[in-house]
Amino acid sequence: MAACRICREAPLGGPERALPQEPRPIFVLSPRAPVLIASQAPGVRAHDSGVPFNDPSGNRLRQWLGVDRTLFYAPDNFAILPMGFCFPGHDRHGGDLPPRKECAPAWRAPALAAMPGLRLILTIGAYAQAYHLGPRASMTETVADWRSILSASLAEEGAPATLPLPHPSWRNSAWLKRNPWFEAELLPELQARIRTLISR
Repeated sequence: MAACRICREAPLGGPERALPQEPRPIFVLSPRAPVLIASQAPGVRAHDSGVPFNDPSGNRLRQWLGVDRTLFYAPDNFAILPMGFCFPGHDRHGGDLPPRKECAPAWRAPALAAMPGLRLILTIGAYAQAYHLGPRASMTETVADWRSILSASLAEEGAPATLPLPHPSWRNSAWLKRNPWFEAELLPELQARIRTLISR
């Protein structure tokens, strides 16, 4: 996975759809981690540093989880597996492009199989939610349905629990203001589960 170059050497859609810069796959696999952060794709700051969530989005995510950087980057606590391993580039408005489509079909199933210790999967953003939860109407409806999603995942014997989250990007600050239930109701449940899992 660390040496993957599919998006440069055999990109979906042909050579004109190749990744615009050299690949730098960023992920954290761990057979011991109880929590998986199933995210979208690294941002430009993560690409530059090689460290996932090494940006303001990461700061917000760590606040949501109730952990500091030391706990967050300990592979015995958290695995990080984005839908696309490399920074996908910017769109014409300056936002990040969607995760590359080559990564998930090639790597996601074997990567998940290599992490038997998972007890909780946090699906961050619409792309991760579509993969792990199936097609949904919208990210907002998916996150709003978190109780049902959590309950259904807990009913699957031997499977990790699942919680959907919005992306912690500053671009979602307005969403957070429009949906105060997220911080009032979902985050306490999330933080309680994180405290239990990483205290083991």
